[in-house]
Amino acid sequence: MSGIKSLAKDTAIYGLSSIVGRFLNWLLVPLYTAVFAPEAYGVVTYVYSVVALAMAVLTYGIETGFFRFANHERWSDPMEVYSSCLISLATTSTMFVLLVAMFLNPISDVMECAGHPSFVMMMAVCVALDAFLAIPYNYLRYKKRPVRFATIRLTNIGVNIGLNLFFILLCPRLAAWAPDTFGGIYDADFGIGYIFLSNLIASAVNMLMMIPELRGFRWRFNSRLWREMMTYSAPLLVLSVAGIMNQTVDKILYPVLVSDPAEAAYGLGIYGANYKVAIVMVMFLQAFRFAYEPFIFSRDRGAGESRNKAYSDAMKYFVIFALVIFLGVMFYLNIVRHFISSRYYSGLDVVPVIMLAELFFGIFFNLSLWYKLSDRTVWGMWFSLLGLAVTLAMNVLLVPRLGYMGCAWAALASYGVMMLASYFVGRVKHPIPYETGRILGYFGIAAGIYAVGMYALPAMGMGALLTGAARAVLILLFVLIAVRRENMPVGELAAVLSRRLKSR
Repeated sequence: MSGIKSLAKDTAIYGLSSIVGRFLNWLLVPLYTAVFAPEAYGVVTYVYSVVALAMAVLTYGIETGFFRFANHERWSDPMEVYSSCLISLATTSTMFVLLVAMFLNPISDVMECAGHPSFVMMMAVCVALDAFLAIPYNYLRYKKRPVRFATIRLTNIGVNIGLNLFFILLCPRLAAWAPDTFGGIYDADFGIGYIFLSNLIASAVNMLMMIPELRGFRWRFNSRLWREMMTYSAPLLVLSVAGIMNQTVDKILYPVLVSDPAEAAYGLGIYGANYKVAIVMVMFLQAFRFAYEPFIFSRDRGAGESRNKAYSDAMKYFVIFALVIFLGVMFYLNIVRHFISSRYYSGLDVVPVIMLAELFFGIFFNLSLWYKLSDRTVWGMWFSLLGLAVTLAMNVLLVPRLGYMGCAWAALASYGVMMLASYFVGRVKHPIPYETGRILGYFGIAAGIYAVGMYALPAMGMGALLTGAARAVLILLFVLIAVRRENMPVGELAAVLSRRLKSR
């Protein structure tokens, strides 16, 4: 239970930067959907989908490789691992920026930014900075410094949000009020470019804040170590790229699968905005991942039985908390939907499908530890390629018939197949005694509560206020069932977390 306590408190602290931070970024969605038409927001969705893919390629699995080799008994100096990773990423990120600059115009045409190649150049520099900073961020996680990690993350998000508000809300008013004075700092034709400019400046501020993590040690590159890390990380690169493509290829393919360009841009904007509504599940997954990955590698040195029990408990608690989040968002979607403009409401049907898909992906991530700990990362590559194949096939089949809902169902099918494949192969290759029956029981309880809350209560004609209150009771009932069945030491965990926060 001590390992679970450590995982819980670190997850909570990392949550300051991931859950709270992503929530703050989420608050930009109503700004974007209020100011920009779905067609313009569709371009933003498309660009950031390509950016996510580029980020996966530029980090090439070295993040997980850093954790593995920094904890590896064969390498006694973690700083040598850290330095080698930094030099590797600095080299590849610089090469990426130079290549984009050389082929800027054709790349801009492909990315629907033909009239604004500066959009592409800004995001190329931004991706390069973020890829390089991935290792300093992981170094903070390795050194168990979640508060500094959270501080830098939140600063990045705060700068990004502040600049978005300044450029998109304040500047147009200043330019209209005093055009001679402020007209030069705002260009209405630049439009969505201010989103990308804000992101670039925020990444540059992050780079400055990370200077202490880039000093105080000798920079050296160990080629033998690097080759071993690349051998370990190469399957993770395929895994990461395939995983990101599972998340983004629907948005990249959508303009191709929809014959009318105007309809494609409009539908992509609607889908992208409503995808953001489901981001609550993604925020939780990211916070859990930040704490979980260093946790599993450090626990790998411990005794087998207690170690496997910790992995099993982590999976169970993850599912419980994820189901609570799912029920909360779905029961109060009529409130959550106000975070986007009403002209985007036609796409709300994607929210439950995407949230369930992300829950399946979270379970897959938990299951993935068996091939990471046993150095058989090639299995992660095969699972991700399987999921990508399902994503591509389902999008091609469903999008022409169902539009963006086809994208949502394709994501659910893909993550479901990956989850099941990893579970059944893992039972043979590296068995971990997950409490599968108990976990399925929680899914069943949540499904029953969902049916009552979404269908039975509205049918009673209780009114919005009473229905909302009854749904809160249903969520509380689910939590109480889980606490009672698992004998969760809620008070003890809260006390540990409180002491941890005070000590920081």
